[in-house]
Amino acid sequence: MNHKAIKLFLRLALSLGFLSAVADRFGMWDEEISVWGNWENFLGYTELINPWVPDSIIPAIGTLATAAEVIFAIFLIIGFKTELFAKLSGFLLLLFAFSMTFSTGIKGAFDYSVFSAAAAAFALSLMKEKYLELDTLIFKPKN
Repeated sequence: MNHKAIKLFLRLALSLGFLSAVADRFGMWDEEISVWGNWENFLGYTELINPWVPDSIIPAIGTLATAAEVIFAIFLIIGFKTELFAKLSGFLLLLFAFSMTFSTGIKGAFDYSVFSAAAAAFALSLMKEKYLELDTLIFKPKN
């Protein structure tokens, strides 16, 4: 597999992972395979992994995390500022992993491969060669 294909695979895998989680929060996955199934259950989980955060702020954190996942996914899919959004995705995933680890133990973060996804995002952020990215149309290389 060449570098271009690996970069595209990383972009799509991270993006689809984010979008799948968001879809689950809005009940778009079948109940039998859903993790949360609805927004209220997702906020309950958000509260569980953020026990130090006041309850009144949990909806804002859930909304912010969801918005970030949608925005990062879209920008990674279209290849807009890929290195930046890959790095931001890595930090977001690390934040999720540490929140899971410190609140419920490390097993959940490992079972859901959150550390692996963060590592993949950081690896993607280091891949400079462009492939099927909007950036190649917007930011023409200078000769």
